[in-house]
Amino acid sequence: MKKKIFFGILLMAFVLSGCGSPSAPAAAGTPTRTPVPPTLTPSPLPPTPTETPLPTVTPVRTPPALPPVFQTEALNPLDTPHTYLDDTCQYLHDKWLPGNAEPGTVVMTIMFHSIVRGEATSANQISYDRFKRLMNDLHDQGFEAITTQQLADFMLHNAYIPPRSVLLVVDDRHYRQYFDNFFYPYWEAWGWPVVNSWISHPDTLPQVWQENEALEAEGWVDHQAHGVIHNIPMSDASTDAYLYGELQGAIDAFEVHFNKRPIAIIWPGGGFGIRPVAVADELGYQLGFTVNPRGPLLFNWVPQADAKDPMRPSYIPEGPAGMPLLTLPRYWDTDASQHIDTVRQIGNAARAYAEANRETELLYYDILCAPTYGALPQETP
Repeated sequence: MKKKIFFGILLMAFVLSGCGSPSAPAAAGTPTRTPVPPTLTPSPLPPTPTETPLPTVTPVRTPPALPPVFQTEALNPLDTPHTYLDDTCQYLHDKWLPGNAEPGTVVMTIMFHSIVRGEATSANQISYDRFKRLMNDLHDQGFEAITTQQLADFMLHNAYIPPRSVLLVVDDRHYRQYFDNFFYPYWEAWGWPVVNSWISHPDTLPQVWQENEALEAEGWVDHQAHGVIHNIPMSDASTDAYLYGELQGAIDAFEVHFNKRPIAIIWPGGGFGIRPVAVADELGYQLGFTVNPRGPLLFNWVPQADAKDPMRPSYIPEGPAGMPLLTLPRYWDTDASQHIDTVRQIGNAARAYAEANRETELLYYDILCAPTYGALPQETP
């Protein structure tokens, strides 16, 4: 019996020992820990692909073709418009700059020689009655007289002048009484100045110098060069000494008597040539006037001929000289009234032509010129 009890106890101990944890028993008083499962680190997600930005494409603007030079059938077929500004961008800038002369502004230059009381007896004379009619016709058709400097600024830069302007040029050095009698009334009534084509001859009487110095100081008679000897027209056959004597000699005399340099040469006898024009340009003359009545003037637009005209043999062709500003046309006083309306019509046609091509020219300017010359300001209404 005792053996059975002993073996029973032994068997129970064996069974209990098989059911326990294989780890060592915890010491008394030590808390047991619940094992924590290991933290799993998630695998990183693959990076989201990003799109490479495409470069911005700047559209290429193609400049439009510019319109041809304004033409008119009102000129003689052999007299064609000549331009003189080589910088297209500068031309367009000055043409469309707000505040400058408006498109179609036209200038009529008229040459006077002798105004006589009673009937005219020679080709270079105009009667006083006919003279008054011419001046009133100009005024009635909206013309205003300007100075030589105003004309130069207009032709070079399109500076503002009245839309219908006239330059009144008297040839061959006159006494004060001539200007007081015939032109001062129009200065007093309308503010019209006049140009005195001054011959700077060394034998000029001191009284005549003094009278014209006073006229120049008064501001309404604008003296410009008309040579020194004068009676021998300048040409390509002239010696250098004669050319410089006529052109530099006038400058020297003007600086002494009128305290200014002339900016225009009114070619004596209408004579000029390639060499005289080149010397005038070298000495700083800005304008020159022939006696050829070919037409009016517009900005960057001068009517000239390139070859002799058998029907007008006395007209020297200006084209070979290559400087339109120094070979400008003039109307004769004796028939100027017949051309006033034609001049006005040419101005109107030129204005309409400019406006019809305005958008094209401004687009061309914006594409090719504005980056260098600057954007044109907007006109204020």
